Amino acid sequence: TNQVYLAHFTLSDIANNAFYPHERFSRGAAGLAGAQAEPYQVWLEDWRLEEVAPGVVILKAAGGDVALDLTLTQTMPPVLHGDGGLSSKGEEPGNASYYYSIIRQETAGTIRIGEELFDVTGLSWKDHEYSTSALSADAVGWDWFSLQLDNGGGLMLFQIRNADGSLEPFSSGSYIAPDGTITHLALADFMIEVLDTWISPTSGGEYPAGWRISIPKLALELEGRPLLPNQELNVSTVYW
Repeated sequence: TNQVYLAHFTLSDIANNAFYPHERFSRGAAGLAGAQAEPYQVWLEDWRLEEVAPGVVILKAAGGDVALDLTLTQTMPPVLHGDGGLSSKGEEPGNASYYYSIIRQETAGTIRIGEELFDVTGLSWKDHEYSTSALSADAVGWDWFSLQLDNGGGLMLFQIRNADGSLEPFSSGSYIAPDGTITHLALADFMIEVLDTWISPTSGGEYPAGWRISIPKLALELEGRPLLPNQELNVSTVYW
């Protein structure tokens, strides 16, 4: 086979100020790794995402001292970003992706840290983005937000930062109202202000670590900070 599958699995333990990143590669042969649409499942050895009933997906992964075993139930239709699901990332031909989200999935299951097992419930957000090209050569940073709001809606925003300090004009977003209505957002519709930064002692990378998001057309202003500053993955690709 010429197929190689890669997955990252992380868990953030806020109370104990600990971050657990894991990475795995495997070949798409001999049942080691693969993906299929019907029935929907993606697997990499014993890490697995699988639809077990219409709109119901199980998610299982384990590495080192941590593991998760969750059941996610869809509550809203998929959200198509961009132009009917085609999300442009720049002017170059092919510099785009097909991109959808499934938000506000009711979630229940267990998380293990060391020998402790925790029953958990909450809401999950799935992003699925696929393409055949990379970002522009000038792109040096990608700020990406997937936010589930207390009013029952959601917000996806991304901005691509260029080497000269400018923002990629194709940066965009989507606001999902509680009734499922989608408002597509262009770069001119929102502003992301960095309130703080964090420097990694491992890689030396400097990351935004506090933001103010303003969307005047929606009369929406949000502020956020990471509950745990050090959530950097130092694996085959270094990112936060």
